[in-house]
Amino acid sequence: MEHNEISFLRLPKVLELIPVSKSTWWSGIKSGRFPAGKKISLRVTAWDRRDIVELAEKLSLRKSNEQK
Repeated sequence: MEHNEISFLRLPKVLELIPVSKSTWWSGIKSGRFPAGKKISLRVTAWDRRDIVELAEKLSLRKSNEQK
């Protein structure tokens, strides 16, 4: 997959990369801590893979800085 290629992740895959509960994820979106997804259909939301990878990297850096 090329870096400029757009791909989307559904919630179970997002939660594999960002290990929080579903309720924490949804409240994080509401508060602006986590990126909002795109509605694919009435009952389906997906997130841009690039946004989730970027968030995972930020959270990983923050965690490693806290451990120092």
